[in-house]
Amino acid sequence: MKQRTIGKRVEGVGIGLHKGEPIKLILEPLEANSGVVFYRSDKATSFKAEPSSVLNTQMATVIGNDKATVSTIEHLMSAINSYGIDNIRITLDANEVPVMDGSAISFCMMLDEAGVVELEADKKVIVVKREVEVREGDKYVKLAPSNNPKFRYTIKFENPVIGLQSYTFEFSKENFINQIARARTFGFLKDVQKLNSMGLALGGSLDNAVVIDGAKILNPEGLRFDDEFVRHKILDAIGDISLLGSPMVGDYEAYAGSHDLNHKLTLALLSDERNYEIVTLSQEAQKEYEKAFA
Repeated sequence: MKQRTIGKRVEGVGIGLHKGEPIKLILEPLEANSGVVFYRSDKATSFKAEPSSVLNTQMATVIGNDKATVSTIEHLMSAINSYGIDNIRITLDANEVPVMDGSAISFCMMLDEAGVVELEADKKVIVVKREVEVREGDKYVKLAPSNNPKFRYTIKFENPVIGLQSYTFEFSKENFINQIARARTFGFLKDVQKLNSMGLALGGSLDNAVVIDGAKILNPEGLRFDDEFVRHKILDAIGDISLLGSPMVGDYEAYAGSHDLNHKLTLALLSDERNYEIVTLSQEAQKEYEKAFA
């Protein structure tokens, strides 16, 4: 099992969620052991997608350095991780990844256009060896050992449109495309109006988010899945956990999680070498973990 990158350069343009301005996105191949690298072309600086690069997790996952940042990376990272891509360069001319339709499916289409190719180097994975949990009140996120990775998520909202939803996702590229990738981000109209007054979410619309007003969904087309809300939370979690830097072999579970808790979970896992092992998938090690990347 070898490391992967994309087959060719692809590019697209989309609206930034917070500024509401067009942003150019370019995806390019990178050589083995490069990782996922973000490049801000307008600032001529780059940084890797890894826990040490995370600067903010309040509204979205934001990474960067002392020269520039990139916000709302989780949907793109979720697609990259689910396609098994280890090395890729992401070029942007602004400080956020375009929101596209609020899901990851547009990024999947870009990756399909680029194609996925194998490199000579063996693939590396991070194997969870001990259970790690981060809890705040009744909210929690945790990782546990498993050779067949799953993402289990439960959300509970007082709003009648959402209510209590749970979903278990068995990790694979095909399952991601069919079950998770099209699930859109969501928000409440009152919160969107508040954010707009603060100069945020200016690019948000019914074209790129599910918007709820009381007991109504404002989007004319309705939901893509009956439980689209919890599926999108899994989409976000896959993107956040992919910041570990290598594909994860383990189970993820959350109740009312968040970008902040996900980031704290990656730090907690990496804080003790007894919690994990980095395995190179040579011929010997491959069989035990190959189902995770079918």
